Amino acid sequence: MRTVAVVGASLAGLSAARSLRKRGYDGRLVVVGAELHRPYDRPPLSKEFLAGAVGEAELALERDDEELQAEWVLGARAIGLDRTERAIRLADGREIRADGVVIATGAAARTLPGTEGLAGVHVLRTLDDARALRDDLARGGRVVVIGGGFIGAEVASTAYTLDLDVTVVEAAPTPLAGPLGEAMGQIVSALHADHGVRLLCGVGVKGLSGERRVDAVLLEDGRSIPADTVVVGVGARPCVEWLEGSGVALDNGVQCGVDGRTSVAGVVAVGDCASWYDPHVGFHRRVEHWTGALERPDAAVAALLAHGATEPGVPRPPYFWSDQYGVKIQFVGHAAGADSVTVEEGSTDDRSFLAVYRRADRPVAVLGMNQPRLFTRRRKQFASAAS
Repeated sequence: MRTVAVVGASLAGLSAARSLRKRGYDGRLVVVGAELHRPYDRPPLSKEFLAGAVGEAELALERDDEELQAEWVLGARAIGLDRTERAIRLADGREIRADGVVIATGAAARTLPGTEGLAGVHVLRTLDDARALRDDLARGGRVVVIGGGFIGAEVASTAYTLDLDVTVVEAAPTPLAGPLGEAMGQIVSALHADHGVRLLCGVGVKGLSGERRVDAVLLEDGRSIPADTVVVGVGARPCVEWLEGSGVALDNGVQCGVDGRTSVAGVVAVGDCASWYDPHVGFHRRVEHWTGALERPDAAVAALLAHGATEPGVPRPPYFWSDQYGVKIQFVGHAAGADSVTVEEGSTDDRSFLAVYRRADRPVAVLGMNQPRLFTRRRKQFASAAS
């Protein structure tokens, strides 16, 4: 391959670029990014960066001595892929021709319809999002977080540390029931009540009120929650619309094999936009976690450089962590389909425990709260058993 283009300049794209060079690719390497920023770390955006504990320089993912000999095309959004011409079309009219393509365009935060142009309403996905939200939180006042998932919970936790009045609104009866299951979702989300943060569950949001700036969140049950700042954390959608008509199979992201190969030869996908086949569960799924964006690109790059001639390995079970109210939450595996979950170390009352999920007596996931050492040991055992 004379030219490989990586479309997406966040962690997954950077990891792919690194893997290309590590595996001996010495041809032209082009990295395209829709944002103007060089690759940066996203997890601190909802925590340390939002709280003002770290600055932008500390978010940088590239090492000071790192030289990938890549052409960086930043502030350029991909709008099309022509597989016949092997060309990536950009919104500014440019085209990049490449023999191999790594799709790493990630995902975009879902917004609340009808809130465009209303000041004080935020999503949190990018550095620019975090800058704007941090400025608004500095104004003080009442914060309402719509969505009790991990991003919403982390923002609520950070706002709490800033001594703000915080309310979390979650449409589902139990926050985090999707990734953690109902029982453990209840226990983890109880951290809000532990710290005096209001949590309203089982009620949807009808809309927002305010002239130029938001002043309240209107709930479907008729209640109105006063708000000076609103954060919408209702999930993300994969950024794959630019691939429509390209021949790349799409289904809640880019549909890939177990090693990231797509339906088009010479094209692989990684990161939040990639729906890899997972042999652990028997279907395709997107893994929107930092560790997946760090680790999985190497397998995809190996397949790309070998033109699919390599034997794909089995991806490591998905792992993620979250820091909320000073508590470290760690999870590995798949809670969906588990028929039991047992606390095997510690106490849920103390918010310090290790729980194991099982299906037919076989471990399928592990959850830890404030048990990093025990969790790390179990995670290694779990990964070995799953490989």
